[in-house]
Formats: sequence, structure tokens, C-alpha cells
Amino acid sequence: MTRYELPPLPYDYDALEPHISEQVLTWHHDTHHQGYVDGWNSAEETLAANREEGDFSSSAGAIRDVTHNGSGHVLHDLFWRNMNPDGGDEPTGALADRIEEDFGSYGAWKGEFEAAASAAGGWALLVYDSFSNRLRNVVVDKHDQGALWGSHPVLALDVWEHSYYHDYGPDRGDFVDNFFEVVDWEEPSARYERAVDRFE
Repeated sequence: MTRYELPPLPYDYDALEPHISEQVLTWHHDTHHQGYVDGWNSAEETLAANREEGDFSSSAGAIRDVTHNGSGHVLHDLFWRNMNPDGGDEPTGALADRIEEDFGSYGAWKGEFEAAASAAGGWALLVYDSFSNRLRNVVVDKHDQGALWGSHPVLALDVWEHSYYHDYGPDRGDFVDNFFEVVDWEEPSARYERAVDRFE
């Protein structure tokens, strides 16, 4: 059975200061993200044991735990990769062109994305929707409620309170503004191009 592991941050814990503190990254990565990895592994172990024993009385809950914790792991991994201490620019190339095509302008996309971030009980995502062949902003509660079938995350912003309360208190908007100071558009651009190559 595959066991999932917490990957290291792609930068030092203090690398995103002053926008995101070393303390928040330490708690968020080492405690919260690790918890989703552990929860996914535990749920998979339960399902494997149930299959072997032929007792499926706890399988429905374990299946939900796979969805919740697996999505939490995937989105956190993407969130860390979407940031870089040298980030903060606007997208360029194919992703920039597609944002302009699908949203009208970068400013229109950003305004809609910020609205998603203000409403989400978990995540604001920019996704490539392979069914409709376009980019979309998606409001996802927790890790898996509100996700769109056939979509592939391109950019992920975690707006659970553990992402920002230590640094910003209840001012989520200030946290979202500072997220854009560290976004590394190179990684989302590469992710977008892989999705397009696969589905278009």
C-alpha cells in the first residue's frame, strides 16, 4: 500500500516574511499539513483492513476521510509550490493570455479570485476546467466541498484561519493582498500548460 509523506517546504520557514511569518509556516506545514498526510494514511489503512476482513461497517467514513485528507494534502502541496520569496509579479506567457481571454483582464481575474477568497471556508482556486476548456475561479469549502469535476488546480490559496490569524488577525483581505506579494507564477504557468497539453 502506498504511504503518503509530507514533502519539505521548497524554501526556508522564514523565507516568505514579512508576508507570512516563520511561525505560521512552521505550524501550518509541520502540524496542519502533516495532519492531513497522517489522516490519509490512516484512512487507507482502514480501507485495506476492511477489504481483507470483509467488514465494511467503517468503510464509508474512511472513504470520506480519504477525500478530505487527500484533498488537504494535494492542495497544501500546491499552495507551498505556488509561493516563492522572489514572487509577486503578474503571470506572463500562455497563462497570462488565457487569463485575459477567459476573464477579460488580469485585474478582472484577480478581483474575482479575491471575491472567492473572501467567501471560501477553505480555499480559493484558479482551475483549468477540462470539460468547458477554460479557466475558472472556484470557492472550495474545507478541502473538497465545491470542487468541480474535471478541473485541475492551477493556483491555490488557503484561507483557513490557521493560514493567517496569527499574522493578520481577522483581516483575511490583508492576508490575501500579501499572498500576491509572494505568488510565483512560474509554477502555476507550468501546471496550466501541462493540463492544456493533456486535454486540448
